[in-house]
Amino acid sequence: MKHFKTLSAYFDYMQLPRPEHPMLSVLFAIGDSFLPCPKESSPPITHDCYTISLKKIVKGDLNYGRTKYDFTNGTMIFMAPRQVLQWDSSVVFEQKGFSINFHEDFLKGTELAQQIKKYGFFSYSANEALHLSPKEERQIESVVKNIEIEYHNNQDKFSKDIIISQLSTLLKYANRFYERQFLNRKELSSDLLEQFNQQLGEYFESGQLQEKGIPSLEQLADKMLVSQRYLSDTLKKETGKTTTEHLQLYLIDEAKNILLKPNKSISEVAYELGFEYPQYFSRLFKKREGLSPSEYIEKYKLN
Repeated sequence: MKHFKTLSAYFDYMQLPRPEHPMLSVLFAIGDSFLPCPKESSPPITHDCYTISLKKIVKGDLNYGRTKYDFTNGTMIFMAPRQVLQWDSSVVFEQKGFSINFHEDFLKGTELAQQIKKYGFFSYSANEALHLSPKEERQIESVVKNIEIEYHNNQDKFSKDIIISQLSTLLKYANRFYERQFLNRKELSSDLLEQFNQQLGEYFESGQLQEKGIPSLEQLADKMLVSQRYLSDTLKKETGKTTTEHLQLYLIDEAKNILLKPNKSISEVAYELGFEYPQYFSRLFKKREGLSPSEYIEKYKLN
């Protein structure tokens, strides 16, 4: 793993001209000009910078879990400081697009320093990119060109504020398009919920609930080849329920079946479902069903 603390060190590794500003770089490439485009495999690398890029794939595939994305249109990639970047030689990027890199210290003392942490797309890996229509791409590029103009201007006391303002506008556009992308993914999110329940089912059937306890959301997301944040955002957007709520609903549904089996105490059911303390199970069951486990048994066992 290689880590770069400065933009200059990262650019040296990428064999690019050093940036004009020690904490900011704007590369806008059309045709045969400089843009970070991987040409050979790289070991995992990290740096202390934010990266916002728009690139196009002309060869090779980037996969999201079991799904291959369509890279016909522009693809925006967002990376936060210290996230791992890696590529192999099979993926070829078109030498067109833009890349903005800025050190996290560039935002210090600004409102954007806190706001940027609220954008979910910075939590995702590169294969969970934002896909733009040609119209959206033109809107994004117009903002980036304004940033580029200010970047190349002689720096004065207004420069940083103007660039920060433009970066904020860029991210607001990205957030709008990101919301649109979620709305267009109902089929994928439905599949995601199915996979989520399938993972829980396999975990339960193998006896791991009783042996290891309730799985963490991070464990489940890793099994599904997605980030925990992506899983949570997608399920919340399309179902109105959080990942935790879906997990609880699954456990309660299983509990309903087990509670009605003969000779099963409430404590046994709780331990079987991975609860360390039966009272936690009873509390959750009543919260979700409006009945305690014993009241549920009393009501339905004779039906």
